[in-house]
Amino acid sequence: MAAFTLDSDAIVLPPGAWAKTHRLRLRRHGAGVLALTQGPFRPYLHPLSTPAGYCVTAEAPADHPHHSGLWIGADHVHAQVPAAHGMIEEYTYNFYVDEIFQGRAPGRIVGTEHSGEALDDDRFRIVQRLCWRGPREWAAPQGRLVAVETRTITVEAGDRRHRIDLASRLECGEFALKLGPTRHAWFNVRVAESMIVGNGGAVTDDKGRSGGGAVSGAGARWIDFTGPVGGGAVAGVSVIPHPGAGRAPFWFVADWGVVTVGPFREEPLVLDRGEGFDSRCTVLLHDGPADRDEIERIAASGGTG
Repeated sequence: MAAFTLDSDAIVLPPGAWAKTHRLRLRRHGAGVLALTQGPFRPYLHPLSTPAGYCVTAEAPADHPHHSGLWIGADHVHAQVPAAHGMIEEYTYNFYVDEIFQGRAPGRIVGTEHSGEALDDDRFRIVQRLCWRGPREWAAPQGRLVAVETRTITVEAGDRRHRIDLASRLECGEFALKLGPTRHAWFNVRVAESMIVGNGGAVTDDKGRSGGGAVSGAGARWIDFTGPVGGGAVAGVSVIPHPGAGRAPFWFVADWGVVTVGPFREEPLVLDRGEGFDSRCTVLLHDGPADRDEIERIAASGGTG
């Protein structure tokens, strides 16, 4: 029997009922590791489980319903559209909030294809092809193709932690592209409600600082969020970014459970047609306290170790 399986949820519905979306679940020896969900506005990974089976992520919490598991998004996305007389007009969207946000209409990130393969008994790789489309609008009834993304998710299963390496290559769609500046981008995690600081959890960084206010901003190489998950057990999520194009990570971390790390806080990303932006992040789903030595090794290796 294969160690890994990647299958759609089997949902039995009464006649005339339809499921709005489906999940692809990755299991190892029958135990859930993660699920790929195509939400109404973007894909995300949830639930994310530790080797002991504890779910360490939240899905669509009441305070921020656009937060779900582990996802990629950005709220300042600008298509550079050629106009008359050699001018360029900037069409601006958000791919972060599920409704109009600060005047920017919501776009959708939609998966068009995926593949999965076992690399060995402990590792599995999923590759997604994603289209970033603006909302339906004048002269673009299907939404403008703002960007195309290839997302590679490599899972390494372990006895005490699972490791997820998430790599993204973003390329222009129909037009040149600008992202940011913004703090609402790029890699995001929303932890389970039981793990937040108000419920006994703790968020810390590589410098030994604790609390969302202390670790937010520039300077941290990695962030860990650990807290109770039931039955007296604790578990956590470690986020280790590997910035692309020499960009330093900028963090927004809140005690109530969100971790966002992005490279577009001060300088926007500008892409011409034919160009792409590569970025990577490692996420550890661990039982018990974080293994700071392993996190340091991964950070020092740039995600290759």
